[in-house]
Amino acid sequence: QVQLVESGGGLVQAGGSLRLSCAASGRTFSTYAMGWFRQAPGKEREFVSVIAWNGGIIYYADSVKGRFTISRDNAKNTVYLQMNSLKPEDTAVYYCAADAQGRFYLTKVEKEYEYWGQGTQVSVSS
Repeated sequence: QVQLVESGGGLVQAGGSLRLSCAASGRTFSTYAMGWFRQAPGKEREFVSVIAWNGGIIYYADSVKGRFTISRDNAKNTVYLQMNSLKPEDTAVYYCAADAQGRFYLTKVEKEYEYWGQGTQVSVSS
C-alpha cells in the first residue's frame, strides 16, 4: 500500500509560481512512475504531467508545457511540480498519483494509476 500526501497549494496571482510536493510512503516509491493530474470546478480530472521511475522520461500536457516542470527525489520519496507563469485557467485541485504496475510505458490515463493523494487546491487570480 502506498500513501501519497500533496502540499504546496495556495492562492497566487496570475504570472506567479507555486511548487507542489507529493510525499509518498513505502520503500518501492523509486520503482513507480508518478503523475500529476488536476480537476477544475465542473470539469473532469485531467492529466498534467508524468515522470518515469528514474526521471529519465517526462511528459506534459500541452496546456502546461514550457511552464510546469515535474521532478522527483527518490531518496526523499517525493515528486514535485514546479508551476511558473500561472494562469487563472490553472485553478484546480491538483492530485499526485502512482502507477505501480511496472509498465514499460508512461501512461496519461487516470484509471491506470493505482494510488492517489487527497489533492491540494491551487487558485490563480487574474
